[in-house]
Amino acid sequence: MEKQEEQQQLNIELSEEIADGTYANLAIITHSPSEFVVDFINVMPGLPKAKVKSRIILTPQHAKRLMKAIVDNIKKYESAHGTIQDQEPVSIPMNFGGPTAQA
Repeated sequence: MEKQEEQQQLNIELSEEIADGTYANLAIITHSPSEFVVDFINVMPGLPKAKVKSRIILTPQHAKRLMKAIVDNIKKYESAHGTIQDQEPVSIPMNFGGPTAQA
């Protein structure tokens, strides 16, 4: 007798406002022992100030899953569309009082 596993469905709602998306051309990543904080920022040329457009807070486990999902999607994208060319690193001095990385 075969056991059939029940698959649970997760219904995800996407509001119109969120579906429009928010453009960001800079991400600042900080972390503590219990969480990763990713701030998405839209930096405009010639303006000395930029605002954080969105902040996502993740557990370390979810941050690692996100990293793996992004790597997987980049591989799929490059298979279909060719290699994404790296640009020169952005050098904006920022320190929010903790370990920082830039993406």
